[in-house]
Amino acid sequence: MHLLQVVGARPNFMKAAPVMHALATREGVRQTLVHTGQHYDADMSDVFFQQLDMSQPDFNLGVGSGSHAQQTSEVMRLFEPVILDSKPDIVLVYGDVNSTVAVTLVCAKLGVPVAHVEAGLRSFDRSMPEEINRLVTDQLADILFTPSVDGDKNLAQEGIPKSKIRLVGNIMIDSLVRLLPKADESTAAKTCTSGLDRYGLVTLHRPSNVDDTDALRPIVDALCNISRSIPLVFPVHPRTRQQLNGLVSKSDQRRLRLVDPMGYVDFLALQKSATLVITDSGGIQEETTYLGVPCLTVRENTERSVTVSIGTNVLFGQDMARR
Repeated sequence: MHLLQVVGARPNFMKAAPVMHALATREGVRQTLVHTGQHYDADMSDVFFQQLDMSQPDFNLGVGSGSHAQQTSEVMRLFEPVILDSKPDIVLVYGDVNSTVAVTLVCAKLGVPVAHVEAGLRSFDRSMPEEINRLVTDQLADILFTPSVDGDKNLAQEGIPKSKIRLVGNIMIDSLVRLLPKADESTAAKTCTSGLDRYGLVTLHRPSNVDDTDALRPIVDALCNISRSIPLVFPVHPRTRQQLNGLVSKSDQRRLRLVDPMGYVDFLALQKSATLVITDSGGIQEETTYLGVPCLTVRENTERSVTVSIGTNVLFGQDMARR
């Protein structure tokens, strides 16, 4: 069997790695890896392949940034020749990024079977581009691998036949468990937290939080206030770095430490030892749940509802006056 896997962004890499490692031991399975290049910065892409012990992609489409329409259409345009030339038996897509829905659309039109890992998650907020990507991908995919029971229920309510659904659990946690011992060796994490007995960890990247200065300013003000009670370490996403200029004073930067993006192992080390995590990332909500670290999510809703129901994650929204 020829299995073609597609990754495009950081969360995809962490989900694909355990699948690729497991299939490498299976006889009769040939794997092809396509990287769309949706995350193209070395700090956001190359380092994850290295730390996750993934082979270099057979194809890198080099799509890069752009609007949602530009990015999606460019993935479709560049992926179609790859699929026609490779002729896989099935294509495996991950998560909810633009690359996922773009590849699924191409395969559906060419009659190539698609399996979707992390199917069925829903925020029920169609203003989120990721929600549109999830909905379309799940309607077109032939096999839907769900991470939790709520995913099965969501798909059933949307009319997906039960025969297509497979509850497999959260494979991203497989990567976390495998690499957790290496986190103790992270010198980068120790450097970021030098002199701190306790600290909070911050990540922000969603356009609704960071692209609009009017939305970002109150979040940053709240972080500065929190940092006076507990120091915060903030690995800054490239999108966010551009918007932060002038919003964090030099005096506040002594308590709100702005650092460069980190590889997976280094970031895992920071998460593991954090007192709390403040984030707008879906995957980090799941990772902190496994690690037992309290998480505050700067979003009004989440597709990882199980993290809220078991009490490890609190949706804080964008109202920084909320208590």
